[in-house]
Amino acid sequence: MMDFERARFNMVEQQIRPWRVLDQAVLDSHFQLRREDFVPTSMRNLSFSDVEIPLHIDGEDTGQCMLSPKVDARLVQALDIKRGESVLEIGTGSGWMAALLASRAMRVVSLEVHAGLAGFASDNLKRAGLYQVEVIHGDGSKPSATTLADWDVIVLSGSVEELPASLIKQLKPGGRLVAIVGRRPIMQAQCLSKAASGATRLEILFETIAPALVGFGRPSHFSL
Repeated sequence: MMDFERARFNMVEQQIRPWRVLDQAVLDSHFQLRREDFVPTSMRNLSFSDVEIPLHIDGEDTGQCMLSPKVDARLVQALDIKRGESVLEIGTGSGWMAALLASRAMRVVSLEVHAGLAGFASDNLKRAGLYQVEVIHGDGSKPSATTLADWDVIVLSGSVEELPASLIKQLKPGGRLVAIVGRRPIMQAQCLSKAASGATRLEILFETIAPALVGFGRPSHFSL
């Protein structure tokens, strides 16, 4: 039988920390949250492996996956979420990223276009006692009361061809947005921050690959 606690320790100390994740709060959240409870049952033994985990729900391949633990951790570290901040996530997946975000933020709203994934994630988050996360079945690429609200932090849990201007507009002064940007085979994790003046600064974090978010294929969808 798998020793989940030993595997969790090894994940943090052999994968996440060596990948320049040194924020103790981010490391602590990986010890405190049960990643294995966010993984499809058939893939549970891969919960702590340095791989992407396909999200097959009720026998259906959703086309989405859980990113490797070190990628999620680096993204959360880059956001430097403060207590009391509100977070919008687009692409809930299994709910794991929302769980990491909720360990820091006051409120997380996560949009998931796939109904099966939305239900799966919602169940996982409730089981973890993370009631400050609201999962909404909806298309995050379309204007809605949620996507047109103002947020301290926005997370795109998947790839886009370019950062959506409509979502950058919804960042509060001091806000941050992370996404994986580009086309295969070249993508970059990027963090955009907005100053009080409205000026933006872009930081390239690292290179990686992630499945595309549904609805974000054509940059022309996003106009200010």
